[in-house]
Amino acid sequence: MANNLLTPVKILDESLMILENNLAFTSRSNRDYSDEFAQSGAKVGATVNARKPNRFVGTTGPNLNIEGVNENSVPVTLTTQFHVDFTFSSQELTLIVDEFADRYLKPAMATIANKIDFDGLGLAANVANNVGTAGTVPNDISVLLNAGAKLDNEAAPRDGMRQAVWDPTTNASMVKSAAGLFNPGPAIGEQYESGIFRPASLGLDIGMDQNVNVFTTGTRTNATVSGAGQTGNSLVVTGLGAGGTVAKGDTFTLGGVFAVNPQNRQSVGYLRQFTVLAAATADGSGNATLSIFPPINTAASNQQYQTVTAGPANAAPLTWDVAASTQYSANLAYHRNAFTLATADLEDVNKFGAWGARRVHKGISMRIARQYAIGSDTVPCRIDVLYGWSAIYPELACRILR
Repeated sequence: MANNLLTPVKILDESLMILENNLAFTSRSNRDYSDEFAQSGAKVGATVNARKPNRFVGTTGPNLNIEGVNENSVPVTLTTQFHVDFTFSSQELTLIVDEFADRYLKPAMATIANKIDFDGLGLAANVANNVGTAGTVPNDISVLLNAGAKLDNEAAPRDGMRQAVWDPTTNASMVKSAAGLFNPGPAIGEQYESGIFRPASLGLDIGMDQNVNVFTTGTRTNATVSGAGQTGNSLVVTGLGAGGTVAKGDTFTLGGVFAVNPQNRQSVGYLRQFTVLAAATADGSGNATLSIFPPINTAASNQQYQTVTAGPANAAPLTWDVAASTQYSANLAYHRNAFTLATADLEDVNKFGAWGARRVHKGISMRIARQYAIGSDTVPCRIDVLYGWSAIYPELACRILR
């Protein structure tokens, strides 16, 4: 009988497979496991770096023109140690793994999966591009085509790694709107049977996730740029209203500032959308300095990473994409590499005599530990993950507003 006992490794292997099947947004995002903490174990606040590729302008003609190499990297901080804690008896270790999974692992992994997905979908605040209308449920495939066009104009590859995740309300509306269109019969049948938009549709692998974040815009009013010649990630503005608030994730356009394709650096024909990366409050005169993405990079200030046709003029109008004090859901269309989930090994508790193990599956490290607690006369068990999210390429994503 002892040879048939469930071991911590068996339990973790089953847990990780169940977790994978519960993930929606995370399963459609890049995952990066760091083994640098395999020996010592990582702690909350540890950082790993994800490198971004260089971008070059190029030169026409025979003469050499060496460009500066900017090794850009994005730090991913392991911000969250999340765990589910419960108790079970030694007798229950004699259960077959399916019975144990039904009783403990499936509900535990559902909780962990929803937490990881919810945190990841909060990165929508870092995404500037958006389509659709806040307060209106998308009900036509044009919203997907428009989001795809935004990705094309940001040079997002069409390599089979484009994704979309939307909330249940949007999913229900879009499944209905797509019924009977030019999709092949089996695809329509699949949508009818599952109630979920077919995964491979219009160049996107589409999934439904109830963890799509809801945002509320600030109380700010439309404003103007305060000072000409501004470039980079900060923008000084005025006219927000005395004490007006700007929420993280509020998006806007600037008059006369058009987006460019990052490869050919030509105007794409519409105003560049920006997002606010940190909440701000205007002073009594309505002035504030906003932290923004993408940076205002002109051909003169940073041609390699040019984002706009020109910088904003003094008093250029700033127009918010969503009205003040408005709630909306931020569905996402994106390339898989836009967002990265980083995980690392927690400390191995076996060396302290605990019953436990660590395992890694598809970029996610998980730890289980169980040990007698003399203070409460119980044998608690905990399953932990240590992770952090980062928007590595937020320009390769587009919000679909609802």
